[in-house]
Amino acid sequence: MRVEIWTDIACPWCYIGKARFERALAAFDHRDDVEVVHRSFELNPKAENGTTPIIDAVAAQYGRTRGQQVAREEYAASEAHAEGLGFKVGARVHGNTFDVHRLLHFAKARGLQVELMDLAFRVNFADERSIYDRATLVSLAVKVGLDEAEVRQVLADAEAYAEEVRADERQAAELGAGGVPFFVLDRQYGVSGLQSIELFSQALEQAWQNRPAPRH
Repeated sequence: MRVEIWTDIACPWCYIGKARFERALAAFDHRDDVEVVHRSFELNPKAENGTTPIIDAVAAQYGRTRGQQVAREEYAASEAHAEGLGFKVGARVHGNTFDVHRLLHFAKARGLQVELMDLAFRVNFADERSIYDRATLVSLAVKVGLDEAEVRQVLADAEAYAEEVRADERQAAELGAGGVPFFVLDRQYGVSGLQSIELFSQALEQAWQNRPAPRH
């Protein structure tokens, strides 16, 4: 069975949702027969890198007051902490995640995508270092075992792994995903948004019971 997960590193619900899904999968009897595929999604493809605090940027993007956005951040922090994840409220900056996604596809080609994704999530939400800074991206990639020269080459070439990112986003659009996290099980069942571990467990069981018969 295949589970595809569309994610943006800037999305707190993706950070928390990934942890919850992994807990559900770890308890799933057929977990060794589940292939997990991580796919790219940009919540704000027109975002520019800068120093705008995340609370101000997202409040403006969605038409919320600053107080409303602070409340959402505090809620996200409480949900993250409940899963044992680090989360600091409000000090990270807003930016464009396209380079992060390109680098994640490169990491996938080297068998280190999940390691880089987990580190990028942690740095963004728990450490609040900017994942939009090239030097930081290089250091994260090297830390998980990627070759520094290759990483710099990928980041320097704006088209390197760009089509892989765009292909993921086209598939998300075709499936009707308007946001993330977005989980698709065997292209039959969809789970969107921040959900409970119990719901993920139910979705895995249902998808397994109704998976297509193997071809001979």
